[in-house]
Amino acid sequence: MGDMDKPAHIKILERWLKSYLPQELFDQNGRLRPELAELAPKGAHRMSANPHANGGLLLRDLKMPDFHNYAVKVPKPGAVVAEATRIQGQFIRDVLKFNPDNFRVFSPDETSSNRWNAVFEVTDRCSTAEIFPTDENVSPDGRVMEMLSEHQCEGWLEGYLLTGRHGFFSCYEAFIHIVDSMFNQHAKWLKVTRHIPWRRPIASLNYLLSSLVWRQDHNGFSHQDPGFMDHVMNKKAELIRVYLPPDANCLLSVTDHCLRSRNYINVIVSGKQPELQWLDMDSAIKHCTAGLGIWAWASNDIDGKPDVVMACAGDVPTLETLAAVQILREQFPEIKVRVINVVDLMTLQPQSEHPHGLSDKDFDALFTNDKPIIFAFHGYPWLIHRLTYRRTNHRNLHVRGYKEEGTTTTPFDMVVLNDLDRFHLVNDVLDRVPGLCARAAYAKQFIRDKLMDHKTYIDQHGEDLPEVRNWKWQTKPVNRPGMKSSLHH
Repeated sequence: MGDMDKPAHIKILERWLKSYLPQELFDQNGRLRPELAELAPKGAHRMSANPHANGGLLLRDLKMPDFHNYAVKVPKPGAVVAEATRIQGQFIRDVLKFNPDNFRVFSPDETSSNRWNAVFEVTDRCSTAEIFPTDENVSPDGRVMEMLSEHQCEGWLEGYLLTGRHGFFSCYEAFIHIVDSMFNQHAKWLKVTRHIPWRRPIASLNYLLSSLVWRQDHNGFSHQDPGFMDHVMNKKAELIRVYLPPDANCLLSVTDHCLRSRNYINVIVSGKQPELQWLDMDSAIKHCTAGLGIWAWASNDIDGKPDVVMACAGDVPTLETLAAVQILREQFPEIKVRVINVVDLMTLQPQSEHPHGLSDKDFDALFTNDKPIIFAFHGYPWLIHRLTYRRTNHRNLHVRGYKEEGTTTTPFDMVVLNDLDRFHLVNDVLDRVPGLCARAAYAKQFIRDKLMDHKTYIDQHGEDLPEVRNWKWQTKPVNRPGMKSSLHH
């Protein structure tokens, strides 16, 4: 501005402005010429009114297969084994089949690894580059967007959702962190736009996180990080949903719900390995709808108040919790144990913090006001404390979870290394239930010895003890006088 008192500089400015030929654009009164004003796009041709920029205007509901048709038949808890995400993949296959022009699957080279192989029965991986005879399930019109770049997959999916379509992102749990900042921005966009009345809702951003921390048979420490849940929890409660289905039928129920939802970010954490199945489909739907609940078939406190609450969230923590409960019910039948499984992590928060949160009265009814709570959690333990710190009985809450210990090792050794195994959970109960400590010396000693046996066995054989690998839930626990024979069962 100081140079405007120099005539030479003013001439330079005048010459630059006249280079735009204003006499051709404006009339003598300085108004835009009418014939030029007519060139501006009208209606949906305007950039701001393009329906692809407000994808909710174009969004069509998915044609959904009935997820009941994919149910695993579970005659009783723990009676059958299944791979949860493989069952889910069969459901996703038919979602692709029924919606050939508005649903895609996105994954950084992990569609098959995460057991969604069934999708290749109806479509291919998409590639517009040269395709070689050795390429499997690859074609230009494939609907599986697979590229070894989490960033690319996230960007593809976000663009697909923003323009009015639906999708699902499958990823290894440890590597989804690569898109943390992209997740952040999508969450912030949702937070702002869901309160703009003309902005129509879009399909939810759905993640499946698999290849989980607790199974490191051939991976290792680099593949161990369940912390995306912690990152997600920082966002507005109105946007965020985190689910940890304990088995295949719960996973089906949750998946159907997420695909029907709008304007959310849904994170589903589920294992892909063969695992015991706990709930039939009817029970799974009720359980997932509530978000958490008492598993009466695993509890023995129906006639009174429990002595201890054994809570769990995640498939492997659920298995270890039930194994610990079985030991307790065999050896200390007088202990009243209540088993609570959590599918929807947000139910742990107060209602004032999240719409799925339990009221304080309901939470206290489940978790009690004053009894020990041993919580086996899939992720980092502090997240559970963070969600429940305002609850009445938080002072009695003890959480076991991942604590950055592990390597390429056996499934049971992973939980042992992080103190999440059944034996550590039993020890936690013995330490916290009044009156047990004096009678628990032999049990503690046996548990110590069993953990040593475990270490010796895996060093020699490279696999878990047969009693761990072949463990089954007993619906009618038997009380035996000898600790050794029972735990060795």
